[in-house]
Amino acid sequence: MQSQVLQLDIQGTPQAWISPEQAALHYATEDVAWTIGDEPLVVLRGGYNARMQRQSTLAISPIIALRGQARVNLFDVEPTVTRRKLFSRDRHSCGYCGQVFDWRRLQVEHIIPESRGGLYRWQNLCSSCAGCNARKGARTPEEAGMPLLYVPYVPSRFEDFLLQGRNIRADVHSWLAARLPAHSRLH
Repeated sequence: MQSQVLQLDIQGTPQAWISPEQAALHYATEDVAWTIGDEPLVVLRGGYNARMQRQSTLAISPIIALRGQARVNLFDVEPTVTRRKLFSRDRHSCGYCGQVFDWRRLQVEHIIPESRGGLYRWQNLCSSCAGCNARKGARTPEEAGMPLLYVPYVPSRFEDFLLQGRNIRADVHSWLAARLPAHSRLH
């Protein structure tokens, strides 16, 4: 799996994971305002200059910030819930018994059951093992006598980019991790 470039807006807010080829287009159109990274993520090679007898190269940084205003303030957008991101947020542990499981053995648990109007949202979901999920059934944790061991929360933008499970370089991971909120379980 090829590493991707973390695209930021001019203020340093993560916007997207993009391919090195997409980043090259931003370099070529002079949209890149600044970059972060000691070493390039990749060096792309182009054609040969007949007069200079040299091949063109473009060093792509692992983090690029683009000029201009972001079209959407992603801090106003709740990150999308996926099974993998939910399990990573919860550190692969069951919200009821606390045991750690492989992601394939975990289930998405509605704290307020769907049958009672519980929504598929970060604050109403936790990771659960099959045994605890079956024991709780269509009851609330209080009714089942199964208190949650941790509080579900909506991940920040920086957490969301780490939770997406990409092949992230160590320096990009460190940059994102340094911006995690104090309550994050990803520390």
